[in-house]
Amino acid sequence: MQPELRSGAAWLASATPQDVDAFLDGLDENSLLALPWLFEFWALPHQLPPMGDWKSWVIMGGRGAGKTRAGAEWVRSQVESSTPLDAGKASRVALVGETYDQVRDVMIMGDSGIIACSPPDRRPTWEASRRRLVWPNGAMAMAYSAHDPEALRGPQFDAAWVDELAKWKRAEDTWDMLQFALRLGWHPQQVVTTTPRDVAVLRAIMKNPSTVVTHAPTEANRAYLAESFLAEVQARYAGTRLGRQELEGVLLEDIEGALWSTQMLEALRIDEVPALDRIVVALDPAVTAGSASDECGIIVAGAVTKGPPQDWRAYVLGDLSIGGKPTDWAKAAIAAMERFGADRLVAEVNQGGDLIEGVLRQVDPLVPFRALRAGRGKGVRAEPVAALYEQGRVYHDRKASLGKLEDQMCQMTVQGYQAKGSPDRLDALVWALTELMIEPAAHWRRPQVRRL
Repeated sequence: MQPELRSGAAWLASATPQDVDAFLDGLDENSLLALPWLFEFWALPHQLPPMGDWKSWVIMGGRGAGKTRAGAEWVRSQVESSTPLDAGKASRVALVGETYDQVRDVMIMGDSGIIACSPPDRRPTWEASRRRLVWPNGAMAMAYSAHDPEALRGPQFDAAWVDELAKWKRAEDTWDMLQFALRLGWHPQQVVTTTPRDVAVLRAIMKNPSTVVTHAPTEANRAYLAESFLAEVQARYAGTRLGRQELEGVLLEDIEGALWSTQMLEALRIDEVPALDRIVVALDPAVTAGSASDECGIIVAGAVTKGPPQDWRAYVLGDLSIGGKPTDWAKAAIAAMERFGADRLVAEVNQGGDLIEGVLRQVDPLVPFRALRAGRGKGVRAEPVAALYEQGRVYHDRKASLGKLEDQMCQMTVQGYQAKGSPDRLDALVWALTELMIEPAAHWRRPQVRRL
């Protein structure tokens, strides 16, 4: 049995010793020598070029997901041919990084760089004084820094590899200059390897019809990463909005005018939650039960409410939102009350009326429940809750998985929710903090001191 080319490594990992021996015995000497350098055999799916007539391929992944190796191997596939001296598809390549040093140390000479990935008979030579790589077949790759976009004015190329574009300070200027220079050959192409960040130039590239995108989480490359690294970063960042960006390779947009930002939320993350005076579970029931697009927001939060309201602090403890039938979310909400020792369950009943309380009491007839009705739009309701965050009075427990909730928060403006679907998790958060902080503060009265 011979493995499929794109799944060779996976096949070898799961094959019996007898099958592995039979496969290797079936290779001639040249094939056996070439196998370690045949990237298509060993690559992960997100590291292989997509099919189609694309102009830009964006490889977006978490830290350590194998982006650099994919970029280096793509350059090899462009400049190499069947023999070391035959011309490949490309002969003039631009290598563009944040600085010249990073191009040299990561893209060219790094552990996953071009030189390390190249077989001995096709390995290029680095000419430091001219900042270029030269292959045995005459192909050349020139190094460029994003700090100097004007250096790209004049040269011309038939391929380009751009690394970590999302963190460049002059990203748009450098990208524009590269597009004018990418004009040789019948179909010049470029690869972008980057950890996602919400920058305008990356969003524009991804929206271009001639762009294809692959992405993978850090976890996809587990076999090549230290277990201690994975354990540390996952313990600290898993489930957070920053973790979704840096570990899962997801592009998270902070839209203009949003009531929350990634930076704000990261500053309000804590490792230890103090003893709490009150804990509530807030429910934002799905309008259409069982719909794949509708979830029931279930948020758990608590507060320390000693002293005057300006001294109160709230803590978001969990996001247990689920889809499913009304009995499913009712059971999940009441289970959350038991798990966190909550004092009360609150729920919006605008579109469910008495039915929502009825479903909850079918699960637990004695559940302490309060029905809430929304009289204003979502953005207006969320604004005073956002103000609590701006004042540094709401914190997110780092151990809770709040990434999807935080995504919704960063898409909410005063004018309303700017993403698709319903902000079910955010609505539940707003109700929880309204119950814990906003309404009690409105009715708080300073204790009267009776004069003798």
